Amino acid sequence: MFRIVVADDEKAEREMLSQYLKQSFGVQVDLRVVENGRQAATMAIIAEADIVLLDIEMPGISGLEAAKLILEQKKDVKIIFITAFPLFSYAQEALKLGASDYILKPVDKNDLIRAVKVAMDQVETQKQLTQVVSQINTENKDIEKENILVQKVRRYLQHNYMRVDISLDSVAEMVNLNPTYFSALFKKESGINFLDYLTDLRINAAKEYLTDPLKGASEIASLVGYDSAGYFTRAFKKRTGLTPTEYRKSQKRNNI
Repeated sequence: MFRIVVADDEKAEREMLSQYLKQSFGVQVDLRVVENGRQAATMAIIAEADIVLLDIEMPGISGLEAAKLILEQKKDVKIIFITAFPLFSYAQEALKLGASDYILKPVDKNDLIRAVKVAMDQVETQKQLTQVVSQINTENKDIEKENILVQKVRRYLQHNYMRVDISLDSVAEMVNLNPTYFSALFKKESGINFLDYLTDLRINAAKEYLTDPLKGASEIASLVGYDSAGYFTRAFKKRTGLTPTEYRKSQKRNNI
């Protein structure tokens, strides 16, 4: 069961979001509904929430401020922001906080369910990775266990590549291994080093986003885990031989 907290200061919005979630997930979710950011921060901790849906514009403390309070206490919770204001600055701040997704109002049911399913996958892969780590006796390493560990890490990255805080050191710490040893283990089991694998995930996702003419390079950089548009452009060109703008133009020509 997934524990979900929904926070929105508008009653109609709270009821709509609750209805969508109950209709789509039923007994899969333990749902708590609150009406402001302060209540959301408190409820997320008390209920040990897996996923929190936050309206950004709420009285008292905003959804962004509530997210910071929640993540200080429970860093693995998945945050989905909802807002009526299509401001890139909001999206950028949300993604820097490690948000799982960012949905615009009026909320489309399909967008909501897709975002929640992605967050559920992230929660599940995190739990599986934690379970594998706890089963491995680091003083009596086993080849099969190491292979399973790397498989779980790869799946974790597939669901979390967009987080700007993902790095070799952060994942090595998560699995309780020395970064140098973990790097060698990942390369041995995957045939590719950690950074190249993560970069490939991000660049492939960026290619998909570049099919949307309304998304600029800075926004796409944030969406795929880069906090610098310049660094994203360099990484993209190194992988593809083209800048994001050149790639977008080439795809338009190919589709004519």
